[in-house]
Amino acid sequence: MKNLFPLQTGSKIKITVRSRLIGADTFTVIAGPCTIENYEDLLEIALELKKRNICFLRGGAYKLRTSPYSFPGLGITGLEILKRVCAETGLISVSEITSAEDVSLFSDLVDIIQIGTRNMHNYRLLEKLGDISNPVILKRGLSSTIEEWLYAAEHILKAGNPNVILCERGIRTFETYTRNTLDISAIPAVRNLSNLPVIIDPSHSSGRRELIRPLSWAAAAAGADGIIMETHFRPDKVICDSEQTIDLTTFDQIYSGFPELIALWQKHIQE
Repeated sequence: MKNLFPLQTGSKIKITVRSRLIGADTFTVIAGPCTIENYEDLLEIALELKKRNICFLRGGAYKLRTSPYSFPGLGITGLEILKRVCAETGLISVSEITSAEDVSLFSDLVDIIQIGTRNMHNYRLLEKLGDISNPVILKRGLSSTIEEWLYAAEHILKAGNPNVILCERGIRTFETYTRNTLDISAIPAVRNLSNLPVIIDPSHSSGRRELIRPLSWAAAAAGADGIIMETHFRPDKVICDSEQTIDLTTFDQIYSGFPELIALWQKHIQE
């Protein structure tokens, strides 16, 4: 793969969101529940994350579910709860969009807009996101190559929005022990091919909370620009993705290991 992507050369991009940086020399941690269930619970987890100096709060309002009988999210009510909690805590909101018709709505209510794996090939949605300035987290499609993933990012960039963050969230393989297979090699590959920030999602890639810590640390050691993981003060009681949601004690264990691992990576690139 060579000379395919306009952003292949040059210094690594830093994306600024309300004075916070993503990319280059920063390591970003995004955490929160898979799905927003109510105001009180979201506020509680937001306050716990803020105590830990976490600035980015994730929470799903519109959920694309394989089963039509699974909880689909609170919709606009969830987005309004997320906006309210972030206004009260000063955190930066992250939520997934599922329709091109909602771009204007999300642009007003959400700081960082996420494109889920099912919509990586929704080019009409990607191009519509070029009309706004909100940063976009673009998750890799569950069966997509790195080249397809980067070309999907180009749809947003070409349409006018330079604030794209790539997210490796695991790809579908023959393995059944994990929900998906986290492609750690995608991190250095993307760093070679593009100057866009790349983060990883250990929650959706593994589907198993006991794997979140080693996968997060592996990503940090491999040079990722951050992680996005599902976190809750009572993970066994959440409606969606309980088995891959970590509690705050586990979060603290993971978070405490990042400085040493990031320093290891920075030492490597300086040699």
